[in-house]
Amino acid sequence: MENLQLWDFRFIDFVDVFLVAILLYYIYKLVKGTVAINIFIGILIIYVAWQVTDYLNMRMLYGIFNGFMKVGIIALIVVFQPEIRKFLLMVGSTNIGGKRNIFKNFKFLKNEDQTSTDVDAIINACNRMATTNTGALIVIERNNNLDFLTNTGDEMNILVSQPIIESIFFKNSPLHDGAIIIDNNVVKATRVILPVNNEKNIPERFGLRHRAAVGITEKTDALALCVSEETGQISYIKGGEFVIFKDTDELTTKIKEDLA
Repeated sequence: MENLQLWDFRFIDFVDVFLVAILLYYIYKLVKGTVAINIFIGILIIYVAWQVTDYLNMRMLYGIFNGFMKVGIIALIVVFQPEIRKFLLMVGSTNIGGKRNIFKNFKFLKNEDQTSTDVDAIINACNRMATTNTGALIVIERNNNLDFLTNTGDEMNILVSQPIIESIFFKNSPLHDGAIIIDNNVVKATRVILPVNNEKNIPERFGLRHRAAVGITEKTDALALCVSEETGQISYIKGGEFVIFKDTDELTTKIKEDLA
């Protein structure tokens, strides 16, 4: 009888396990490479200690851990507020009926034939613009749909290439002001107005482009590249933080890993 119960695995149970796996996958993607992953590990350690002290009947330590766990949900909301916001935005921006099908967000379900972003062309364009101190702000869309920003600029449908990016940000080009949004190797919008971060302590040498890059990468899981008009320096921003890299080859590798 017990063996029959053990193998009584219904289809709905498979769906349940699959959805939990998807949820855990996206939680991992949200906290990967951030300070939040260390906080998450710390919370797991405290949870294990709470269970162990309860099992060993260590009443004093158990009382301390139990008090912490009672307010744990509030602490989680406060600590993981940026990650929760990104997750809710990811869920809310999924258009099941449109071209951005929900399965497009599941990168492990994608066909290998699908077009991937030409990171080399983007970096080569940034290098060329850096030599001439041409300011640029490039946003690369990942899981979060950025369609809510495209109507602030000019909607496009241009395949990514080095000459295209350079021509968009050419100083006399009517499209150079604002940001461009790239999705699936296509420039989907130019002259986009991004939300500017006014709270973080960003060095004074960084201007509105960099603040806008910090703002959009804080609110979504997008990646951003900035070329400074004053210094020609290339900056890479992810999760609201500046990512340090030694050279553009290392930067190319990092972006490809983040888009994988």
